[in-house]
Amino acid sequence: MSTLVTKKAENHSPKNPQEVAKLIEKNNIQVVDFKFNDLPGLWQHFSIPADDFMDPEGDIWAEGIGFDGSSIRGFQKIHESDMILRPDPISAFVDPVAQAPTLSIICDVYDPITKKPYSRDPRYVARKAEEHLKSSKVADLSYWGPEAEFFIFNDIRFDQTENSGYYFIDSNEGAWNTGRDEKPNLGYKPRYKEGYFPVPPHDTLQDIRSEIMLTLRKVGVPVEVHHHEVATAGQCEIDIRYNTLTRMCDHLLVYKYVIKNTARKYNMTATFMPKPLFKDNGSGMHVHQSLWKGGKNLFFDKKGYALLSDTAKYYIGGLLKHSHAILAFAAPTTNSYKRLVPGYEAPVNLVYSQRNRSAAVRIPMYSASEKSKRLEFRPPDPSCNPYLALSAMLMAGLDGIKHKIDPGEPMDKNIYALSAQEAKKIKTVPRSLEQALEALDGDRKFLTEGGVFTDDVIDTWIEYKHEVDIDGVRLRPHPHEFYLYYDV
Repeated sequence: MSTLVTKKAENHSPKNPQEVAKLIEKNNIQVVDFKFNDLPGLWQHFSIPADDFMDPEGDIWAEGIGFDGSSIRGFQKIHESDMILRPDPISAFVDPVAQAPTLSIICDVYDPITKKPYSRDPRYVARKAEEHLKSSKVADLSYWGPEAEFFIFNDIRFDQTENSGYYFIDSNEGAWNTGRDEKPNLGYKPRYKEGYFPVPPHDTLQDIRSEIMLTLRKVGVPVEVHHHEVATAGQCEIDIRYNTLTRMCDHLLVYKYVIKNTARKYNMTATFMPKPLFKDNGSGMHVHQSLWKGGKNLFFDKKGYALLSDTAKYYIGGLLKHSHAILAFAAPTTNSYKRLVPGYEAPVNLVYSQRNRSAAVRIPMYSASEKSKRLEFRPPDPSCNPYLALSAMLMAGLDGIKHKIDPGEPMDKNIYALSAQEAKKIKTVPRSLEQALEALDGDRKFLTEGGVFTDDVIDTWIEYKHEVDIDGVRLRPHPHEFYLYYDV
């Protein structure tokens, strides 16, 4: 439900080291926490005393601060471990989680020998994607509005050993708990697939989401709306206002940080895992996007289908053509493909349509305003590294514009109600992470345009995902296999 309009997003961020020093002094900051992104997509961090960071002309701003890159997933080998972080002043915010007065600041990763940005730093990929957009002359900037859904559970237990493997999820909202002896059980638990928009007492997470919203706004991440989502057991959505590509990715990492830590404050646990529950909706990350040049929305045409310009349709053509490769970054887990199946509102069909949520690309029709015209790419999920996923989408869209890729005719009817013969003609998303990685390996040229993605980044991603994700799951017995096969 993100709304992309031209009203400037709220931004409380400092713009230079001098303003960071003022922020430290104003808030009596005692600790500075340096945050950066590993290749799979999790924040990493370490902290220093604030006194060592107060000088705007100091060594850290000029030279950076060192860390061990060999201990970070997807980064360096042990014999080349030394790396440098350089803080980005615009990303600084007063940390809402730490007890000691702390300033968090997002950093870029550099090589200490060459003094150049590190090619495997996901944030560097995003910055290169934005630079490539400008150099292409197609547009000045892109706006992004991802909707990252998540669950808040009361309890999660899981383990995997040589002789056992299990998980157990529990939620006070879970429909499976209507018969639990809760002394008393009050019965207000959303039924499966009926969690969309109920008021309290069914929605028990209203106050937690409101606290998350207010905390995000306080640290400079503007929130537009929050609500309960479709699934039982505490599925939620909090939508943050659009921004440019790299800054939106920064905001998404702050978003996850605040949500997880607010849930923990209430002795609950938040997860962005795409499909934690069987037989209910998973968590997606529908990504709204548009291109702008000279203050004009390039996706708008008052005479076009769904008010879309030819540029927008070519962009859609690129998304659909390269969707399998995109999803290697945008739906990057084996669990992602348990969400991307028919019957759970999942956008598995590679078509586009106005309003139709069963299409991979939806054209929102809430407003006829030029300022709000955008498209929504729906297959991604919030397990992704946003710096890589959004960059891949932008590169695919630009490839569509460059080669004028025709997306075909729109699909404005219920795809799930099509006859078997009609349905066979529609291409679908990959059925597994392995298929997506195979597509990425064979369809990478659009990503390497302008040096945005390097072959080293792509090869490292594929190797890591095969070793950790695919082989990690494939080699272990699944609990359901005992139900199916123990008595053979």
